[in-house]
Amino acid sequence: MLAGRLALVTGGGSGIGRAVCQLLAKEGAGVAVVDLNKEAAQETLDRLPKGNHAFSADVSSSSSVKELLKQIKTSFHMVPSIAVNSAGITKDKMMLKMDEESFNKVINVNLKGTFLVNQAVSQAMLADKVPNGSIINISSIVGKVGNIGQVNYAASKAGVIGLTKTAAKELAGFGIRVNAVLPGFIQTPMTDVLPKNVMEIILQLIPAGKMGQPEDVAEACLFLASDRSRYITGTTIEVTGGLFA
Repeated sequence: MLAGRLALVTGGGSGIGRAVCQLLAKEGAGVAVVDLNKEAAQETLDRLPKGNHAFSADVSSSSSVKELLKQIKTSFHMVPSIAVNSAGITKDKMMLKMDEESFNKVINVNLKGTFLVNQAVSQAMLADKVPNGSIINISSIVGKVGNIGQVNYAASKAGVIGLTKTAAKELAGFGIRVNAVLPGFIQTPMTDVLPKNVMEIILQLIPAGKMGQPEDVAEACLFLASDRSRYITGTTIEVTGGLFA
């Protein structure tokens, strides 16, 4: 489905990002596995076919993102025609007790980082005249409905939705599509730290009655990356098991 395409995947060292890397590679894409943790990126790379590469980058730094695009072009001799922005962090605390540093850090990685990668990748696509660019931003259902104790995370993911819709309008004329995926509660290292009693409450709220798997989100990303979604841009796909539907 993706033969001859190159995908850049941030947050590729674990969870949703790792599942996306594996599925896109399975469908024939070359994959640039990107993570702040180079060892984690390498662990993902070890699960992929030969010919792919792992990179370490700080998505919240414009200089790091620009250098990343240079390294990818050197390694693959082409620029990405697919980008999946899965890098994200949480620093949860009730708003009344949240410190400014925790708010800024989450915004810098989740929202600013998504902006920087969208900007750098789309500039590279335009410079190389990529005919079928697809950018997929991982937001969250929390960005749509909010969540207690996650004012910073919810704000960052709501911002990703707005960024996605605006970028889609700006880039559509250049043949670049931009969409967002909103996962619900997916079984990843980010959710593994939740207390058991909290998880029991969450499961009661999910109509499907179970947590989602990273592969469920990866399948949505594959659809948006492929030509099967060639007339879809500026939209959001919720992968939530019916949560808040």
